[in-house]
Amino acid sequence: MTSATGRSLLELIDGADERGLAAAGLACLDRCLPLLASDGGDALRPVWAAVARGDGAAWGEATAKALVGLDAARTDGAEDVRAMLATAPPAWTVEALRTWAGACSVTALALHGGFDAAGVPDGLVERCRAGDADGAGPLLAGELRRQQAVLESAAHGPTGLRRARELSVEGGRVLRAVVSRRARTA
Repeated sequence: MTSATGRSLLELIDGADERGLAAAGLACLDRCLPLLASDGGDALRPVWAAVARGDGAAWGEATAKALVGLDAARTDGAEDVRAMLATAPPAWTVEALRTWAGACSVTALALHGGFDAAGVPDGLVERCRAGDADGAGPLLAGELRRQQAVLESAAHGPTGLRRARELSVEGGRVLRAVVSRRARTA
């Protein structure tokens, strides 16, 4: 599945600047927060603000504080979500942020795909990231589309970050509903 611009997720990540990469990784984390005991959205507000300002110094401090603000795990995948934030690079460099955003992308896609009825066959996440979403379930495909849209939106500066944040809130609601439904049927 390619994006509206016809570029794969890997191409979008490769072409993103620091702000876009920080937004991409943070948005993946934000959408996966329903796997933690707390909402966590408030803990990430200062991190989103640092991304909007392109403030590398505030970024490192805000990510460290946000990690302290996230509650303990309650569901499968919660430790993976905490790890996304724990591995956020303190340095605001394109190389460090690209590595982190790529890892967050893989984690978020795998977590979402794990909630699809068919699960995630070996290699599917990487194929999706490369532009071939054949066989992806609805949650995995939706997360892939959101990741692409976040990277495309973030390329438009602070205004685009508003759209990226909206996509994260929407994706978080979807995952929260799935987690809640699973808890009721378990």
